[in-house]
Amino acid sequence: MVARQLDEQIAARYPVGRRLRVLDVGLGQGTQALRLARAGHEVTGLESDPRMLETVRSTLAGEPAGIQERMRLIEGDGRDTGAHFAPGAFDLVLCHGVLMYVPEPGAMLAGLARVLAPGGLLSLLVRNADALAMRPGLSGDWETALAAFDSATYTNRIGLRVRADRLAELTTTLTGVGAPLDAWYGVRVFTDLAPDGAPEPEPAEFERLLAAEDRAGRTDPYRAVAALLHLCGVRGG
Repeated sequence: MVARQLDEQIAARYPVGRRLRVLDVGLGQGTQALRLARAGHEVTGLESDPRMLETVRSTLAGEPAGIQERMRLIEGDGRDTGAHFAPGAFDLVLCHGVLMYVPEPGAMLAGLARVLAPGGLLSLLVRNADALAMRPGLSGDWETALAAFDSATYTNRIGLRVRADRLAELTTTLTGVGAPLDAWYGVRVFTDLAPDGAPEPEPAEFERLLAAEDRAGRTDPYRAVAALLHLCGVRGG
């Protein structure tokens, strides 16, 4: 879903065939970074976990030489982009699944906006604080569901205590850092309870699932209760 939404935003903003300068902050296993490099873009991955970087390097080693040349990997923290990159260095900045580990995201978002060129796109994927009660509630965990109404922190699937973000608050923050919200989507409206490692449905069923998630992720009121929010801000001139 995120890839579909991101490609939609890129297509709406840039001419077909333009090679973008992309920064992926906290690239993890490199799923989006590698996909964009394969599509012809110049991609820089910034990752603080050396084990994750080694995983991406191992995957990248199996790619054609042209793709390897289009990817640069740097060990570093997403809160220190100013130490690594010049202002306006990128057309597209991804920050997916990172803000939940940052206690105060404002300064980090300001740094990400700073390295965007005018008109550049900032793509954020965050846990939706306004829907934290949904997963435990649908699972019948009433104690956790009730607690979620009063707190934006939660325990994630790997057992870490992290925090979620609210759409209204991020909208205000993005305006303040000069990359106001241009579009937003819900992600995992219907499938949040699917267990990790669950087998992929048959192709026809999978397409119906994706169609339903895609429709819900861009339709009110469904997108407001998605497990994740995909926010797209645009750097002002």
